[in-house]
Amino acid sequence: MEIILYIVIALLIIIAWVLIDFSLGRKNHLKNLRKKEFPKRNSDFTLYTDGNKLYEDLFDEMKNASNHIHTFFYMVNDDHVSEEYFTILKNKADEGVEVRLLMDYLGSHKVKKKKVEELRSHGITAEFCQKPSFPYLFFSINQRNHRKITVIDGKIGYLGGFNIGKEYLGQDPKFGVWRDYHLKFTGEGVQDLQTQFFENWTEANPGTSQDYQLPNYYPPLAKGKSRHQLVPTNGRFLEDTFQGLIRRAQKSIIICTPYFIPNDELFDELLQALNRGVKVTILLPEKADHILVRDAAFLYFPALLKAGADVHFFYLGFYHAKVMVIDEEMCDIGTANFDKRSLYLNNELNCLIFDPEFVQSLIPAIQKDIHNAEKLTYEFINERSIFDKGKEQVARLVAPLL
Repeated sequence: MEIILYIVIALLIIIAWVLIDFSLGRKNHLKNLRKKEFPKRNSDFTLYTDGNKLYEDLFDEMKNASNHIHTFFYMVNDDHVSEEYFTILKNKADEGVEVRLLMDYLGSHKVKKKKVEELRSHGITAEFCQKPSFPYLFFSINQRNHRKITVIDGKIGYLGGFNIGKEYLGQDPKFGVWRDYHLKFTGEGVQDLQTQFFENWTEANPGTSQDYQLPNYYPPLAKGKSRHQLVPTNGRFLEDTFQGLIRRAQKSIIICTPYFIPNDELFDELLQALNRGVKVTILLPEKADHILVRDAAFLYFPALLKAGADVHFFYLGFYHAKVMVIDEEMCDIGTANFDKRSLYLNNELNCLIFDPEFVQSLIPAIQKDIHNAEKLTYEFINERSIFDKGKEQVARLVAPLL
């Protein structure tokens, strides 16, 4: 009996520590946070929804780099795809090209110290960001840098949902086909990707005093045809962006996301949009890659279906796209999910595109995904087991961390 009492006391202490750590850590994080806004630019975009085609293009452009490669992925795995990626970086560094490699500390935990040392031996400057730290250890463990940025010679940039690993080629039998959305930039917007990369770089390397405004980092850039704006967020301000998009809608909203766990404000905005006659379509994966994320989404579906929303589950493989389309005239593509982790914890980077012509080229890709999805019904919700409904309530408690 005494042992049980000690265990209960220990658990209560741990829970209290976690709650206090997380609360004070977030409060401290928000204290000095300022909203950053990039100007509207004009760039040309290529959209990739297939990992094979993205890697082929990305790796070719990296091989052709003549001055620098600045590359940052939230997740780099330990497999043949990451080895190819690292080999290209090593070869370019051997040629004298400046290579900076940034990875999220936990997201890329499979990249071992020995591999980092090998990369550095070739002259690559390789670093991890968002390392867990005291005094707010639990908060810092959960605050990830979820961005994916690559800039080549200051002229070509990449941003989107793909990371580096074989699963993004559909080679993980657990997930099968991997569907994602990634942008290739040429034009004015590349300079903002470069600036954002250097901001993350200096955060990971405090105390560095290098001049990052050198002409080779910011060469002259031609004006592209698509008006757009990069939107960086750091566990705050993403709600403002999503609210603005939803409120702007007059006819339709399409939300493509692997995780649908909105806060109350965004959920209310969606219901208000439905009440004013806006068609709302939500596309999610049928499979879940993390515990409870799918269960958490079911908390919102009854009210959404009742208000007239369409919810679809992509069944062909895993759906990892982060896209929002408003009135088929503008869109948002980036790294942020429609969930509380992206809203309150992660560092994210999205691209708002105000070009109806580009959006019209995007719509067929989304329609193809919906074709490979199953529409959610009331019957399915009602037939969920008691166990599944119990998981929904557990998910409600831990939703900010999912």
